[in-house]
Amino acid sequence: MNQAHHYDIILWGATGFTGQLVAEYLLKQYGTQADLRWAMAGRSQAKLEQVRQQLGQQAAEIPLLQADSNDRASLDALVSQTRVVLTTVGPYALYGSELVAACLAAGTDYCDLTGEVPWMRQMLDLHGETAGSSDARIVHCCGFDSIPSDMGVWFLQQAAIEKFGQPLQRVKLRVKAAKGGLSGGTYASMMAIGDQARRDKSVAAILKNPYAICPPDGRKGTRQPYVSGPHFDSDFNAWTAPFVMAAINTRIVNRSNALAGYPYGDKFSYDEAMLMGKGFSGRMRATTVSLGMGAFLVASGLAPGKAILNKFVLPKPGEGPSLEQRETGFFKMLLWGKTADNQTLKAEVTGDRDPGYGSTSKMISEAAVVLSQLDKTALDGGFYTPSVALGETLLDRLQANAGLGFKLRD
Repeated sequence: MNQAHHYDIILWGATGFTGQLVAEYLLKQYGTQADLRWAMAGRSQAKLEQVRQQLGQQAAEIPLLQADSNDRASLDALVSQTRVVLTTVGPYALYGSELVAACLAAGTDYCDLTGEVPWMRQMLDLHGETAGSSDARIVHCCGFDSIPSDMGVWFLQQAAIEKFGQPLQRVKLRVKAAKGGLSGGTYASMMAIGDQARRDKSVAAILKNPYAICPPDGRKGTRQPYVSGPHFDSDFNAWTAPFVMAAINTRIVNRSNALAGYPYGDKFSYDEAMLMGKGFSGRMRATTVSLGMGAFLVASGLAPGKAILNKFVLPKPGEGPSLEQRETGFFKMLLWGKTADNQTLKAEVTGDRDPGYGSTSKMISEAAVVLSQLDKTALDGGFYTPSVALGETLLDRLQANAGLGFKLRD
């Protein structure tokens, strides 16, 4: 550890639903006496003490730090104490901007769980040109969105280059199976993005552009496929339906390709969807899911529908899946890719907990650990994706510690 810092990682948002899961994982995996020095931070000292007490006797020595998302001076003081800030505090458009600015000013590395494309674009537009002069490495999307997608494509492409001597020009990711729920914080972020898009046409345009968070000279490219309704995929011999996370995951994968200098090629195309099965039953499931997603989007955009969803359907911020739901949850994703000369390769990515919380808390924790050990001379300051910043080291740790699997398929 750099002796200029008191901590390797500060967990910002430890009193929130996901933050508490991250604290549980860090405590279980790394304890308080090992080489990793970490602290919990939040706005309320009383709530932090409550979380620490709930973690048990072993947590008694975890340091607690206070700051406020709306108080820049307190954020500056917080981030100056650590190598990495791991933040679970969303919606990031409401609570994350000053923290990013503070990390850039202090040269402190940063990772988060955002899936908010317009906010990431805002951060890039505000800080992208000057971030390289900072030592801070800013790594967005270190949870279910978008580590399985970003690292899965990276893994498959590395295997293709080794096997074929060339990258895969076309890649598809299909969600084979998943079990788990969303928390109130995730719903709040989704609703906030929808509200932004309805108020501001420029935000809507960003959401529609698959290259929206690529570097400025790479925000146009090959027309990207998108599964918007029931569709039969002959490469998987199954019907597919839209995948709600595709709108962020595809943007991160395209950004990774651009940041790394287009190792997947400048005509690379990528999309995501959910597998619904074969035959008539698969088609009906695909149609039902597609219609259901459409109805949800329409209802969430209308005041009466939004009020009903918020009051009777959606969990409140701070709420999420139970322990049993998290531990019995899982996900399995299949990847299929084809080179320019039609050679194909397949892989799968699996997780042993519910995607959004059980697995996500482990993913971002390991991303933060890798980032805390990444020498400042190994990677310049700037805005990165998980695969570009953390690569093989993260892949290894995810498999060794976080219950994720990456393997090629026949």
